[in-house]
Amino acid sequence: MNEERIAHGAAVDGAFQVIPRAEHGVSRKRISTGALRVLYRLHESGFRACLVGGAVRDLLLGGHPKDFDVATDATPEQVRALFRNCRLIGRRFRLAHVVFGREIVEVATFRGSGDDGNGDRHLVDGRIVRDNVYGTIEEDALRRDFTINALYYDIADFSVRDAVGGMADLQRRVLRLIGDPAQRYREDPVRMLRAARFAAKLGFEIAPETAAPFADLGPLLAEAAPARLFDESLKLFMAGHGLASFRELERHGLLGHVFPETAKALAHDADGAFRRLVERTFASTDARVREDKPVTPAFLFAALLWGPACRRAQAAIDDGADAATAWQNAAARVLREQVQRVAVPRRFTLVIEEIWAMQPRFAQRTKKRVLRLLGHPRFRAAYDFLMLRADDSPELAELGAWWTQAQEATEVELSETLQALPPTVDAAVDGAPRKRPRRRRRGRRRGGAAATVADAAD
Repeated sequence: MNEERIAHGAAVDGAFQVIPRAEHGVSRKRISTGALRVLYRLHESGFRACLVGGAVRDLLLGGHPKDFDVATDATPEQVRALFRNCRLIGRRFRLAHVVFGREIVEVATFRGSGDDGNGDRHLVDGRIVRDNVYGTIEEDALRRDFTINALYYDIADFSVRDAVGGMADLQRRVLRLIGDPAQRYREDPVRMLRAARFAAKLGFEIAPETAAPFADLGPLLAEAAPARLFDESLKLFMAGHGLASFRELERHGLLGHVFPETAKALAHDADGAFRRLVERTFASTDARVREDKPVTPAFLFAALLWGPACRRAQAAIDDGADAATAWQNAAARVLREQVQRVAVPRRFTLVIEEIWAMQPRFAQRTKKRVLRLLGHPRFRAAYDFLMLRADDSPELAELGAWWTQAQEATEVELSETLQALPPTVDAAVDGAPRKRPRRRRRGRRRGGAAATVADAAD
């Protein structure tokens, strides 16, 4: 079995396939200065030191890693003794962070496979909640998640070491979990999301045996810490491969375990408008990441949850509720339920609510309202959201074009443009609940007519 994984010319060191420097593409020129300093200092101090994980994987694939992780047989306390610029972090996994300006090199001690009572490992219902049992490099390789993340670049001889067939899987572009998939997912359900993320990022196929447990074990994601799911969501959606990640989550039935209302809305999306909005949002965000432009999670979550909020609001309106109240209640409920699953911070949910609330206001084109909206701190985000929605609606396309020009117009030009608009402008827009006009009450009138819902908003 081991022999099948050994490339031509490679040697075997114990359980490891050893690929010498001449036969792999990892160059020290592409490793950060900070990571090299850590590797050399550990090696010179008598410890084994290897670059490991995603950095080795990406270097072998010809990429340019942003983060470099080091694995060693030195304990965290021994690492701290070697580096003044080191701090120890973590309770679940004890790690050393060696800081070089803006760069942080993460140093982990080789993990052991068994606990003889001297370590610190704690499991709850099969899930690892704390694991600080140290071992050998061979044990450490078997404890890692995917074969392509269990490759070690040894600074002692500049070789790459592989104990689990990671090199072969890299060549085949296959993502394979180490060990029994069901057991590994029970230990940490978030590994299912990591599988989708790596497949999307690298363009790899998830091995059938690695994906098979998703259907049965996907519900375990509901037990994961909401804060951790938020962090994983950022990695899935904010790293330049969000659209591919979204499609991988859907393809493997995982989306509904993280964004349940989004999955339901997509299942009932008869005309596909909501799906197109979500996919356009992801494509736009991916493009901004590639161009090194700023992106915000609030915008993405506003798109992902727009369909559920619209469905909830429309159901309430159909039952006779006031449109404005129905929308406000629906937005609050959708966000409240979602943060119980994915802990979206309040600073982002506030922005989401503002983006949503401003959508119908774009249609209310009076001078006072236009100027107020243009000066709103969230105008740009809400405008961008409107433009994404406009691709599916001629009415919104016209509205979006008007607001595009309005941003460049002077106040005098705005006044002239507004005077040319039809006297009655529908305050609702496609995809958002429409406001029902209030019935006029009999009795005394002020100004000759009762105020409309839109006027009352001012």
